[in-house]
Amino acid sequence: MNHYIDHTLLSANATTNQINTLCDEAHQHQFFSVCINPGFVEHCAQRLKASNVKICTVIGFPLGANTTAVKVFETKNAISSGADEIDMVVNISDVLDANWNKVEQEIRAIKEACGPQLLKVIFETCLLTNEQIVELCNISQRAGADFVKTSTGFSTGGATVEHIKLMRDTVGKTMGVKASGGVRTRETAQAMIDAGASRIGASASVSIVSGQAPAAHDY
Repeated sequence: MNHYIDHTLLSANATTNQINTLCDEAHQHQFFSVCINPGFVEHCAQRLKASNVKICTVIGFPLGANTTAVKVFETKNAISSGADEIDMVVNISDVLDANWNKVEQEIRAIKEACGPQLLKVIFETCLLTNEQIVELCNISQRAGADFVKTSTGFSTGGATVEHIKLMRDTVGKTMGVKASGGVRTRETAQAMIDAGASRIGASASVSIVSGQAPAAHDY
């Protein structure tokens, strides 16, 4: 299970010492990546340069309400700083307004900015209907994204088995599906994997793989 996990710390009050611990835990447990805010990308890339742990960062986080131009700049800056993977938040207002052309154009622009680096599209599924989730999966696929992802972990809800199944059924086997938000135990993580998740985003990663109770701050 370890290699499914993006070991995550996105809190506004994260300290460098906490980020160092995150990196060391990811290296020790061989998690797939660390997922951190853009300001820590260069630091984590240096700390983990001798490891196989990837550097994942978030763009337009957590609201998705930045302009496309800002998100594109963020993406290019993050990659130049050492990011291997980009998790972008869609403009949720555009999704709710069914402004699908604009949504697709933005995902396409950010994927172009990524170049060969992997792009995950964060939906915030707790705010969407199943029909909107399906449409967004199709758009993400057409726009060239590599993954679809449930949640930021900062809204009204996180990943559910039902949404993971829906997303996997929609994108088929050609895209990744990331379950993020509220995955705090090994049992929940396994249920997401069984439902079709190919990546797990979690701050409770060490608890998940060790079977220990998650800490109060883990989300």
